[in-house]
Order: sequence, then structure tokens, then C-alpha cells
Amino acid sequence: MFAVIGAGPMGLATARNLKKYGIPFVGFELNADVGGLWDIDNPHSTMYESAHLISSRHMTEYAEFPMKEGAPYPHHSELRDYFRSYAKHFDLYENYRFNTRVVNIVKSGNKWLLTSDKNGVEATDTFDGVLIANGTLHKPNMPSLPGYFDGKLIHSADYCSADIFDGKRVLVVGCGNSACDIAVDAVHRAKSVDLSVRRGYYFLPKFVAGRPVDTLGGKTPLPRPLKQKVDAAMIRMVVGKPSDYGLPDPDYKMYESHPVINSLVLHHLGHGDISPRGGIQDIQGKRVIFSDDSSAEYDLILMATGYKLDYPFMERELLNWKDGDAPSMYLNCFHPNQPGLFMMGMIEATGLGWEGRNEQAEMVALYLKQRDAKAASALKLQSKIESFRGERMDGGYGYLQLERMAYYVHKETYRRAITQHIRELKSDLNASPELQASRV
Repeated sequence: MFAVIGAGPMGLATARNLKKYGIPFVGFELNADVGGLWDIDNPHSTMYESAHLISSRHMTEYAEFPMKEGAPYPHHSELRDYFRSYAKHFDLYENYRFNTRVVNIVKSGNKWLLTSDKNGVEATDTFDGVLIANGTLHKPNMPSLPGYFDGKLIHSADYCSADIFDGKRVLVVGCGNSACDIAVDAVHRAKSVDLSVRRGYYFLPKFVAGRPVDTLGGKTPLPRPLKQKVDAAMIRMVVGKPSDYGLPDPDYKMYESHPVINSLVLHHLGHGDISPRGGIQDIQGKRVIFSDDSSAEYDLILMATGYKLDYPFMERELLNWKDGDAPSMYLNCFHPNQPGLFMMGMIEATGLGWEGRNEQAEMVALYLKQRDAKAASALKLQSKIESFRGERMDGGYGYLQLERMAYYVHKETYRRAITQHIRELKSDLNASPELQASRV
């Protein structure tokens, strides 16, 4: 019996594949329903009212469960309904314990003891293994600011509605996708909106020639150096350079950090609705002094400074998390020294979508099934896992040394490795007729 922690997109994909391959499990979910952060009514969600997918509908969906037709970039409420439909379709609800918090996981011999809390009542269960899928976007990264701010200070995790901006002088700190979304929200309600940006970003429009930007590109992938040059040149032709809008230009190559996918923030910068600012040097009351010695007064500072990985129910040592910003795992999921522990969804990549994460879940489920059967394919993969020494699936890209990039991978390199493992694990699978039909 295995434990699955979380019922968001990755938890559901994990549950689906365990069920598909006949592996018994119990799911634990803090909220009353599935969907994770995509359920805005979930008190633990970091969703905001205006949020839409930043990748397009059909590039993001699970392949075996397509989304309904609609606008290319669906609203978060549609995605919540999509995950609920997915869970119903694959009969996953019956496997979950909802409104249940996992409070502690410890190793006991070859077993794992999981303590959970529901309505103040704790219970401890014993499992053969644990698959952690509690998400990567729930613990705010809240860096300290210099000086003292005599106004309202919040993190984007606590932002829900643009009502909070009414009539206020607003400073948004950061320039990731959420920062840009929220700055655009603020334009329509705030007295003024400034965007504090320390480094350069690549900005991609959501549409090019009427098509979602992530659907462009030929069937044959370009070599990495050529793709970086060609795509960067195309973006400059379509939207110009960030410095054309008062923002710093990136001092790194395309795709070495996660790009911003937003068609409106540059529009509002170009129209003066958002004013660009540098990094923060000091704060004195409501006055913020920036790195170029300019200053302005604000009523509200919103820190869109990202999130930290957080697994509060387990010691870092058990996670192979000694240094750096993320646990070190083969393919970001297989623990080299703990064969019963799996990190599900601790992965980010441009264009990976939920299908890429579903492939990860299928690989792990197949591995568990084949390992139990002592199949040669599982022994081969086990040897690879045990020999892992921290190598990254970066495809040769020089990713920036940033916290959010610590678990970033190159999509094609990663999916190629996973597809190969799935193929090998299925090659000696003594499967049911349904599983035989699913062989690749």
C-alpha cells in the first residue's frame, strides 16, 4: 500500500496511474475537493480571480483526457472543473481522504509511518512507499526589505482580487508571470502602478499570427544554440527589447530562465499605465528609494517574489536535500537512497504541460509494478537510480542559478528519458489486455 500526498494536477495524475496499473494507494488532501491551487475556494490556494493558464489549452491537457473546446487560455474556474471531471472519470475520489493534513512522515525499517490529522484527530498509517505531490507553489518566498515600510505589504500568494488596489499607489516587486498579471490587474483600479525589476526577462506574447505562441514551431526541433538565437530574434521582431519599455534587457540567453508570457504588461508599460523601476535600495516610511536613487511613495507593496519548495512533514535529510534549493533526485522524482520515496511533480520546464507530468507518473507506477514483479526492466532502472550523482536534464542550457530554476529541466531531454524508461518497463510487462493495448 502506498500513500499519495496531494490531489492537485500532479497528485491526480499519480493516483490515476497507480490505479491504472493496479497498485493500491491512499490519497491525502488538505482541502475538501480535488484541484489543488486551481480551486480558488480552497483556503490554501494561491489563485487570484483574473488568473488564466499561461500555456494554451491543448498544449497543457492530459492526452488521455482532453479539455473541452474553448478559448485557448482557459480561466482558472474551468481548470478546477476539468480536474474534478478527471477525478470522477477515473474514479479517484474513492481513494482520497479529504480535509486531512499530513503532519509527519518517518522511516521505520522498510516501511513508512505517515501521521495525518483530520478535524484535530491524528492517525498513523503504515505504507510501503510515499509519493509526494503536494505542489511547488504554496509556500511564499518573502525576502526581507531594507528599511521600514509604513503601508500595506502583501505577497502575491495572498492576492485574490484587484479590489485591494482601489485608489492606492501600488508597487509590484518582481517580474514573473504572476507579477505581470497582477500589475495589469492593478492598472484598472490603482491610482498608480510601478513595477520593481532587478534583472532582465524575455517577454513572449500569448499570440503570434493569431495562434497561441506555444503552438508555433516545426516538427523537427532546432539545435539548442540555433533555437535560442532564432526564437530571441523572432521575439525582438514582434515585441522589441525590454529596454524599449524601460525594463532591463536580459544578460543571458533565451530559455536560460523561465520566460514571461504576457501580452498586456508591455502594452501598459508603453502607454505609461505602469512605470518601470529598478531594485529597492531602501524604504523610509512610505517612500521607496530605488537602485538608481530615484524614489516614490506607495500605499501598498505587493511582493511577487515566487515560492519555495516546502515539505513540512518530513526531515530534509530523508529528501536527499542537503544543499541547494531543491532535493536531488534522478529525473526529479527517484530518490537514489530511499526506494520507497518519490517526489512527484517537482519539475518545471517550458511547455511540459500536465501530460509531461502524467508521463512521469506513469513511469513511476510502472516501475513500482515491475519492481514488485522483479522484472529485468525495473532492475535496470533501479541501477540507474542508485548511480545518480546529481546530473541535471538541462539539455545543455545554462540555467540561471535561481531558486525557481533549481528543479527546471529541458522538456525534450526530459521527456525523451522518461519515454525510454516507459518503453523499457513495458517491454517485459505481463499486463492485462487493457495495459497491453497501451504499450508504446
